[in-house]
Amino acid sequence: MAELDIPELSLVLLIGCSGSGKSVFAAQCFEPFETVSSDFCRGLVASDPTDQSATADAFAVLDLIVAKRLARGLLTVVDATNVQPAARQSLIALAREHDVLPVGIVLDLPAGLCVERNRARGVSFGDEVVRRQIKSLRQSIKQLAREGLRQVHRLTSVEEVEQARIRRTKLYNDKRDDHGPFDMIGDVHGCFDELTALLGELGYEMVTDAEGRAVDASHPAGRRVVFLGDLVDRGPRVADVLRLAMGMTAAGHALAVQGNHEAKLARALRRGSKVQPTHGLDVSLAQLAEQGPEFEERARLWCDGLISHYVLDDARLVVAHAGLKEAFQGRASKRVREFALYGDTTGESDEYGLPVRYPWAEDYRGQAMVLYGHTPVLEPTWINNTLCLDTGCVFGGRLTALRYPEKELVQVPAAQVHCQPTRPLASAASDGSEAGPSGGGTAGAGAGGAATRDPAVLDVTDVLGKRIVETRWMGPLTIQAEQAAGAFEVMSRFATGPDRLAYLPPTMAPVESSRLDGYLEHPLEAMAYFAALGVERVICQEKHMGSRAVVWLGRDEAGPGVIHTRTGRPFFAQGLEAEALGRLRTALERAGLWDSLTAQWLLIDAELLPWSLKAEGLLREQYRPVGASAAAMYNAALPALERAAGRGLEVAELMATTRRRRANAAAYAEQVERYVWPTAGLAGVQLAPFQILASDGAALYQESHQWHLDQADRLVDQDPALIRATRRLALDPADPASVEQAVAWWEELTAGGVEGMVVKPLLAPVRRGHRLVQPGLKVRGREYLRMTYGPDYLDHLPELRQRNLGFKRSLALREYALGLEAIDRLLDGQPLWRRHQAVFAVLALESNPTDPRL
Repeated sequence: MAELDIPELSLVLLIGCSGSGKSVFAAQCFEPFETVSSDFCRGLVASDPTDQSATADAFAVLDLIVAKRLARGLLTVVDATNVQPAARQSLIALAREHDVLPVGIVLDLPAGLCVERNRARGVSFGDEVVRRQIKSLRQSIKQLAREGLRQVHRLTSVEEVEQARIRRTKLYNDKRDDHGPFDMIGDVHGCFDELTALLGELGYEMVTDAEGRAVDASHPAGRRVVFLGDLVDRGPRVADVLRLAMGMTAAGHALAVQGNHEAKLARALRRGSKVQPTHGLDVSLAQLAEQGPEFEERARLWCDGLISHYVLDDARLVVAHAGLKEAFQGRASKRVREFALYGDTTGESDEYGLPVRYPWAEDYRGQAMVLYGHTPVLEPTWINNTLCLDTGCVFGGRLTALRYPEKELVQVPAAQVHCQPTRPLASAASDGSEAGPSGGGTAGAGAGGAATRDPAVLDVTDVLGKRIVETRWMGPLTIQAEQAAGAFEVMSRFATGPDRLAYLPPTMAPVESSRLDGYLEHPLEAMAYFAALGVERVICQEKHMGSRAVVWLGRDEAGPGVIHTRTGRPFFAQGLEAEALGRLRTALERAGLWDSLTAQWLLIDAELLPWSLKAEGLLREQYRPVGASAAAMYNAALPALERAAGRGLEVAELMATTRRRRANAAAYAEQVERYVWPTAGLAGVQLAPFQILASDGAALYQESHQWHLDQADRLVDQDPALIRATRRLALDPADPASVEQAVAWWEELTAGGVEGMVVKPLLAPVRRGHRLVQPGLKVRGREYLRMTYGPDYLDHLPELRQRNLGFKRSLALREYALGLEAIDRLLDGQPLWRRHQAVFAVLALESNPTDPRL
């Protein structure tokens, strides 16, 4: 049985005449959707897979499908004859366009067999066509590699075809299953003393040979070095650096990507090659010559065999000497290699004669962190989740490493200026300041760069149009263009500044409709939902009838400070907001929470009361007019009905209905007024915090809800006038006694005028398999629901119970995942545009048309 090695990401051309069994082979060796068949495409455009007149249209469709699959990074197989060089060239060009490897599998079977098969399946074209195809194939076989096919597998018998099996091989750059931890080291350029000093700072232990030369270095904790290229040229001890790096990679203690200087050195060491010994190459050649031919050959093979880039840690990390834009990551082509080695050059030269490089990092929007070197800077500066670690050690700067995943910089100074730079070094931050992973700081024009995008300024293309936002809790989530457009209107006109929006809270789904007589919502359904999913403990939490509020507060006034609605609008005028934040800051200080959480800022989810504080317009234009008009109508109708009854008319049933509806209207009006009270400044205003989502040092949203509410109680003790407690019960949703207790408590709350309760897993987020469990279900009281569905809603329960909750629940989960993603991105130190994408997406989903009563 023949095993055919095929790269996991490649374009596979099946090559063979009609009747050679390509379609059967494809079905045998590849997944159904991986194969794109020319016959099938003919059928799509002409309703006849044998209609040769439709060939041009069929291949236009085929090319489009292939291009879309390759763009998505999917292995694709083309089932067509592909015996003509022109047919192959168009597909090879498509592979190159998408930076994937083109591979050929040739089914070279006898002509007679192919003719016989075609006759058996009733193919209409003549035998001569098959013979011409085989002649073209045989003439082409020796040319296939020269045409650009990176691998060619030839099968010459029916047995070989039937027994062939495909073995998918990873690309050399695919190390997604390697999770580190790593220590990335920037351009060394022969600075051996500085390299060993840096390895010592990083905790590596040196290994020497019998002659006392460093040949390896290992870390007691199993960390590994990743050399970012340009280990050679210019510096004083190139051979020693190579000996150590080669030893570390051979022992599995290091990875290395190729730099442009390694590529040039490998060419120069190749016999018969003519390479200009410039830019320090002469230094390397002289030092290697002293080591003898054997070492020179080892160095040549090692430098020549280095990979252009690696994709590591589940594609969270990409390393390349000169960086790599997102479209090239994990791909393989000449232009990918050239970008990884040289960067994105404009073809121009600067005043020093060096290439002008396009500042690709400014436009980078990829998910992966990209670490690179090549262009020396004075200070490493994060730009859009990318970082250059070449700090010009050979020019008298420093040798820099970054610990991953910790994102900690470790540096040692150069012992001296080993080589004068052609162009003066310049900081990647124009003001000389160091910028963190948030993307702060701007790149200077030195070192081949250009002024970078101001991290505080967003680009509309970050959020407009159809977007896919990757989340850690639900994977990729799609935001449609029309949703983004609606959110853009709200965000740009009404919301607070994006730098003040760390988080937007999700909508919350109600429980399934109750089947109990007289109830639309009931705690039994909430407890049953969580019990069915195996959630062992839930917390039943008082639901305040107010407005959702997010507080982002710094320990001192220099830190963040905002209180905004769930759509990002500021709650208060600036002066009143400052007063509220000041009181919260003081309460946190007196409660000892700043110290106990070792926090400089906190992000808090809360409810702001009274409801009337934000709902004056709704009260004036909707809720009170409904109650007033109903009361006026029924108060006028009842006397008239009583007079009619006095005249002997049969109106008893209508009178009873009218009295019931008047009572319903009165109950409705009473319920509305429960959530209205006067305020003056902060007098009468209350904030009910129920979750501390994050601090500057930790994601706290995974703490238990009991913990969160306990912290809130400490704040209530310090300022009960402003901060309101949230009552709760922790229960077992599968325990009948607990369920009974939850029902009784809910009835007590709602009888006292509370809106209802929210039932949440005590510990959240919760997954069951790949599915995220609802973070909370609201169970609203019978009287409160009059405000939502109307005074007489209980008369229409059969119809209301048919409400569709599926979309609302899906929306709640997606918004929840996006909110958590925004927090995680904030804590990861990601740039503002990346954080804002997740925040903006929550608001975009809110533009979906849903039943507002849910």
